[in-house]
Amino acid sequence: MACVGMGITTAAWPRSMAAQEPMPSLCRSATQDWPQWRGQHRDGISAETGLLQSWPEGGPKLLWKVSGIGRGYSSPIVVADAVYITGDEDKELVISAFTLNGQPRWKTTNGEPWKKSYPGARSSCCFDDGKIYHLNAHGRLACLDAVTGEEAWAVNVLERYAAKNIIWGISESVLVDGDRVFATPAGTKGLMVALDKRTGAPVWATPALDGELASYSSPVLIQAGKRKLLVNSCSKHVFAADSETGALVWKLPQADPKNTVNTTPVLSGRMLLFTDSSPDYGIVFGVKFDDNTASQVWSRELKITHGGTVSVDGRLYGSSSRGDVTGWFTADVESGKPTQVKPPGDLSDGSMIVADGRFYCLTVRGMMTLQELTEGGFRTAGTFRLAEGDVQDAWAHPVVCQGRLFLRYHDVLYCYDVRR
Repeated sequence: MACVGMGITTAAWPRSMAAQEPMPSLCRSATQDWPQWRGQHRDGISAETGLLQSWPEGGPKLLWKVSGIGRGYSSPIVVADAVYITGDEDKELVISAFTLNGQPRWKTTNGEPWKKSYPGARSSCCFDDGKIYHLNAHGRLACLDAVTGEEAWAVNVLERYAAKNIIWGISESVLVDGDRVFATPAGTKGLMVALDKRTGAPVWATPALDGELASYSSPVLIQAGKRKLLVNSCSKHVFAADSETGALVWKLPQADPKNTVNTTPVLSGRMLLFTDSSPDYGIVFGVKFDDNTASQVWSRELKITHGGTVSVDGRLYGSSSRGDVTGWFTADVESGKPTQVKPPGDLSDGSMIVADGRFYCLTVRGMMTLQELTEGGFRTAGTFRLAEGDVQDAWAHPVVCQGRLFLRYHDVLYCYDVRR
């Protein structure tokens, strides 16, 4: 992964600090397009340009849709001329590959489906160096050939690292960097772990934390000083591990009484933003960090459910269903002070990504909207309904890649043309 600065520049800091301490930066996947959960940097921000700045009535043109991908909440990944998506069938989790025109290439399996609370596939795939990596809800981590779907190796990380599954099933989308694949089983034999991406053999394991369980979050990789830090949440802590050695660099408590930590950490300048969303409880808190230490500097009562948050120009954007504000909001990353940018209603409470100056917001009720940020808040620049009926669980995040908008609602994958 290459690393680039995001949002705030060193010009905002004193010259001496800027010269001596480069700003932390998210590490970018070695693969172009949208090769992993939340994109190249895992930040929900697309590099696409030349996209429609508003949509016609009824939304952009539907290029194709395919059904039969299996039930689930995972988002697709897109690499070159291929789309990869997971879903649960009756007896197996399936991974499907399609062309950019929606034609099937292959379908294979990765263990058993998740049939307990909220049945369906959870984690997105990760593409690296011609291989697909996927972690199923039971902890089975598999490596597949991206061209054929043939399995190269598989290991159950919950079993290997003496970890327990969690109430809604493992949902982490694994991260690959260099010759290693990283996961967070949070077991007694390893909090976070690195495996050889070619063989699945163990490389290192971060020492366990007493009483920890995995969360529903996925890690990000950050260049901080001379270190690459893997940052993630588990059920009781947020933490950073050295990606080279596995050493635990720092940890902070994350008070979430019911372990509903389900959003990916967000980097903005020298701040990390973490969220959880327990029923009747929800917190966003900001952490100032460097390559050795971290400290919490603020917290706000905001309940962010299944939607990701993004950082743009030193501000956090997301959707809150209760707390200091409700609806779509923005918050200053240095203070956490939130401001509503769109009130609650049919077009709020959902997930978002950013592309070409617009916010792509998919609500949990299945309304897809395009939002323009103005001085008065969000202005809707287009909307259409993705799924009919009483939809409550449109939780897969949008993907914008190669001029296309990819959306998933359970058994169906949709592809729209959003080019100008």
